[in-house]
Amino acid sequence: MSSTPTAVTSGASSFPDSGGTRDPLSIPPEVKANIRILLIDDERTLRESCASVLQMDGFAVTLAGRGEEARELLKRRKFDIVLVDLYMSQVSGLEILRTALEEHKDTIVVVMTGNPSVTSSIEALRAGAWDYLPKPFSATHLQVLIGRASHAVMMSREATELRQQVLQQHSHSDSIALIGISPLFRKAVELARKVAPTDASVFISGESGTGKEVIAQFIHQHSRRARKAMVAINCAALPEPLLESEMFGHRKGSFTGADRDKPGLLETANGGTLFLDELTEMPMALQAKLLRVIQDGVVRRVGSETTDAQVDVRFISATNRYPQQAVDSGILRGDLFYRLRVVPIALPPLRQRQEDIPLLANHFLSHYWIRHRGGAARLPRLTEESISFLRSRPWRGNVRELQNVIEHVAVLVDPDQEIQPNDIPVYDDGGTDPSVERPSGLPVNDEPYHAAKEKVVAHFEREYFARLVNRAGGNMSKAARLAGVDRTTLYRLMDKHQLPRDERAGDAE
Repeated sequence: MSSTPTAVTSGASSFPDSGGTRDPLSIPPEVKANIRILLIDDERTLRESCASVLQMDGFAVTLAGRGEEARELLKRRKFDIVLVDLYMSQVSGLEILRTALEEHKDTIVVVMTGNPSVTSSIEALRAGAWDYLPKPFSATHLQVLIGRASHAVMMSREATELRQQVLQQHSHSDSIALIGISPLFRKAVELARKVAPTDASVFISGESGTGKEVIAQFIHQHSRRARKAMVAINCAALPEPLLESEMFGHRKGSFTGADRDKPGLLETANGGTLFLDELTEMPMALQAKLLRVIQDGVVRRVGSETTDAQVDVRFISATNRYPQQAVDSGILRGDLFYRLRVVPIALPPLRQRQEDIPLLANHFLSHYWIRHRGGAARLPRLTEESISFLRSRPWRGNVRELQNVIEHVAVLVDPDQEIQPNDIPVYDDGGTDPSVERPSGLPVNDEPYHAAKEKVVAHFEREYFARLVNRAGGNMSKAARLAGVDRTTLYRLMDKHQLPRDERAGDAE
């Protein structure tokens, strides 16, 4: 480093605390092994001692001692993280930074400097540096910074993987994308991934527009039944006689207009999956009839006095109510609910997934821009101000509402335009804040006082603890501290409201 003071820590002894240092972000070893790091510094001792620490941690590290050598490497190979000295002879760290981002815009570049002035740091960050590392630094400092960068790489890869899965599965549909990195959403996706290969019944709950059917499709597509059909029926969309005929089929002459025998959706879904959307709206008489199918696999069509079919169906159900409240209020049979809720999955509303809004918005913008404008016109861009505006909205319609708003934007903006907040439509529905809005199933004024009070308290508890755990990043100890309760009480209340929790995070700090 010709013009920079040499770092005090150099050589093998430069990191005396490196032995046995625990990775603070706990990146899995198999992920570390696939994260490619390019380390560039013209001081050989420091370069090799940094590499030694990172290689001991399990990372794949490539070294470069000259700027030109580094630029050639960046043009030939993709690196996830580039660690470069800011002041080097011949080719500066800023030039290498620009080359790295020109070749692969998602590369994370960290600059090292022995002269960390405000001006140089700002210049590097403006040029696209992810962070900077002032010299001299300890092994722990290096490990923490690379750990954070690796975590960002891991999250980016997982988001890309989810986006590609959705594009493959729904390339010709308007379905809500299964994209997100927020802790509550990722737990729901991971649970869906684990239960998918089994035949267990799944009960998905969440507000309208959160993506319940997409999760159901994801489970079906990753199951052993994927080659058979997933048949969906909305239990709230049809009157009772028509819903019964659609589900169970009918015999010729069983009612006016029944001019032939017709198999129902249960028979159509044989060997596959039946998705019962808005199950809590199904009439009680049909719930009893469905329970018989679940227990025995026997279907009796409308107007039939004998067994018409034996079916093997996997059931996935969904509701925008709180399921236990539906049971308590008598609109959902408890025995049916417990049969169908072998594995419950709760989807969080978009207001509890704010870190997912930029991912979703950009995904929808790209999707609808190509649909409405084709691939030739340059894609417009959401500015930081517009992203902040999107994150400030209540999104009562959740991801579906965001999807429709972004489609509106894609239709009206110009190619290569920087999208500003005033380009985004605002629909004022006159509603109240979602945190206090009364959802379907909460009490009305003509209910008894104690019953109404219990429902309001249950609604408050569910919303409070869902937001609390999301704020704590899934760390149950931290969530309990924020709430001012012990972890046993927190677990009991979360189980009461069927909120997802990860006991492995219970003692993490």
